[in-house]
Amino acid sequence: MKHSVPIAPQFYVTAPQPCPYLPDRVERKLFTGLQGADGQALNDSLSKQGFRRSQNVLYRPACSDCNACISARIRVADFKPSKSQNRTWRRNNDISRGAHTAWATEEQFDLFKTYLDTRHADGGMADMDVFEFSAMIEETPVRTRIVEYTQENGNNAAQLKYACLTDILDDGISMVYSFFDPEMAPRSPGKFMILDHIEIAREMELDYVYLGYWVLGSPKMDYKSQFAALELFIDGAWQRIDDVTDLPIAAVHGCPRTILEQVSNLSIPNASKP
Repeated sequence: MKHSVPIAPQFYVTAPQPCPYLPDRVERKLFTGLQGADGQALNDSLSKQGFRRSQNVLYRPACSDCNACISARIRVADFKPSKSQNRTWRRNNDISRGAHTAWATEEQFDLFKTYLDTRHADGGMADMDVFEFSAMIEETPVRTRIVEYTQENGNNAAQLKYACLTDILDDGISMVYSFFDPEMAPRSPGKFMILDHIEIAREMELDYVYLGYWVLGSPKMDYKSQFAALELFIDGAWQRIDDVTDLPIAAVHGCPRTILEQVSNLSIPNASKP
């Protein structure tokens, strides 16, 4: 008698390379492919376990001597904006939101390149061409939208100012990648997009907004810790954090688990049979 067995995802580890967030450190990632009929369920499950999506890959930091990259999310029902965040919201009251199918446009690419050239000229994405950008937006096996934020110009025409590639999960929305017009920086567009995604999650009756990684010791990531109702994924569980300065040092800088331990402790949804 011939039996068929479920196909389980295979996990791999990248080679060590310089850390983009902390000086004099190296990073490596644990990753798996995301494709086929089970892609959405796998993205839902692993996002709850600290993974992030990049095109058709799910990854999580797996550095050998550092735990500083911590997945962060906001509890939508408990979130209350600070006075500063309310001011950010008001500064953007002339910005309109539109959510669209994940399809790349020339206007998006122009904004993306301006953003990188101004703010991340030495980053790993700085040399991306239009085809690679299109792949980043469009190569998704899960429910994904490109959320555009526009402002009317003097001719009453809408001009793209901010954008965010956003995944829809079964319990929340995940902000995969955002970019904006650098001239709008005084309006705090990154913070505004998080605030608006909290509103999107409320409208969709979803519980969380997944922010990606908060990195202890990286100034460019400090803004994520300024949001109330924050949870961090530490030692295999989501923990409510009222103040990141209260984090136990051992939880962040302790010795990470081995790759075998990390993989064996993952919860994987039932895979389809071949």
